[in-house]
Amino acid sequence: MGMRKSHSSPSVPAACRVFQKLFSPLVEAVWWQRLETDWAAGRGRGRKPALKIKELIGSLVYHGTMESGRLEQHVEELTGKRLSGAALSQWHQGLPWQLFEKIAAHVLRPLAQRRKHPEAFYKGLRLLALDGTGMSANNVPRILKRWLKNSSRRFKAAFAKVRMVLLVEVGLHNPVGVCIGSRQESEYALGWEVARKLPGGSLVMGDRLYGMPEFVGGMLARCLDVDSHFLVRVRKNLTCRVIEALKDGSAIVEIKVRAPEEKGGWFRFWVREIRGVVRDRSGKRIPIRLWTSLRDARKYPARELLALYFQRWEMETTIREMKITLYGGERLRSQTVETACQEILALVLAMSMLARTRSQAAACSQQTPLCISFRQTLRYVRALWLALASLGHRFTDRQIPGVINDFVRRMSRCHSPLRRNRSCPRAVRQPVSSWSRLVRRTEKHGEFSYEIKPLRA
Repeated sequence: MGMRKSHSSPSVPAACRVFQKLFSPLVEAVWWQRLETDWAAGRGRGRKPALKIKELIGSLVYHGTMESGRLEQHVEELTGKRLSGAALSQWHQGLPWQLFEKIAAHVLRPLAQRRKHPEAFYKGLRLLALDGTGMSANNVPRILKRWLKNSSRRFKAAFAKVRMVLLVEVGLHNPVGVCIGSRQESEYALGWEVARKLPGGSLVMGDRLYGMPEFVGGMLARCLDVDSHFLVRVRKNLTCRVIEALKDGSAIVEIKVRAPEEKGGWFRFWVREIRGVVRDRSGKRIPIRLWTSLRDARKYPARELLALYFQRWEMETTIREMKITLYGGERLRSQTVETACQEILALVLAMSMLARTRSQAAACSQQTPLCISFRQTLRYVRALWLALASLGHRFTDRQIPGVINDFVRRMSRCHSPLRRNRSCPRAVRQPVSSWSRLVRRTEKHGEFSYEIKPLRA
């Protein structure tokens, strides 16, 4: 099946240059050239692809960012190359997943700076959040042959799910690591892979899934290698032995884990445990138990860490921005396993690009990045690309940077005021388990309060 190339219209280079200005800072041109050379050497002789690797990845990110449209249409808008949809799908299905893992490992990297983004740090440590989510795949034979639907106590799921685990910068919602379950691996297994990508000088926060003793032991070893730390929530029924009680109410505890490489052997390590109670706006008391590698109680007081842990909830906002605001839902458009994983990775790369753009807009208005509306940032980016795709031939090379700067200044005006101290109860309208039933919306106002429950040796 052939690929037909058309002539490039005058407007295409303008849109392409604007996209590359936003996307290229993530990846150096020399690295793209080296990747292209390695891919050509591994592919061997044969027909030369109509698209370069950089053009394909850029088109996938562009396609994931736009609200509607087909991939072949977006490829033509961005590169000026007209390819049939079948031929384009056939080509990028054959690309190995290892190639995309290399791209993700190189592109996804920290963005926050201590002077510009103090809200993204805690006493010199970069704040990161770790969590997983899932997306639904289409019910087509090529997917259902390799991906199974989960079953619940009521019935089988409507769609097969593919899991992914993200490592995100708190304060910027910028992904710095991702692992996608191309073989339907569990979130716990994917978390092991993402933990290996933890950058140095960080403090990673995770929920109770990552508070298992085996996972904490592996995380501790990784943190020691890269001079980082962790703060995870753990279940109340996990046993440990108190070694030393600290003055702030926390304690150094010993955790015993069965060593997988030795039959009947045990592996022991020490962490700091914090137990406390959080009183929410309704007055309800929520018990919290945390394990952390920050063992200095003077420098890192227990009450500060208890309040800091709740910033992990920014991860939920990041997932909502990616799946709902950016993508419009959680059901993928792809028809094969390979393209579904590529589609998810393109969304993560798009989030990284939008986080950088959002940070630039925040710098113009001297606001924090999270004060800039993500929805408005996305709207302006889409409008900029569409405008230059249609009218780019009317601007010279000298005028285009001015147009981009004007759009960034307009984005900077879309900042939100400080959020109200308000929350809604966690409930559902049609509960299937022990969740409270939501009949009428209610709101609670006020501040949270934190109380430490002292541990004794």
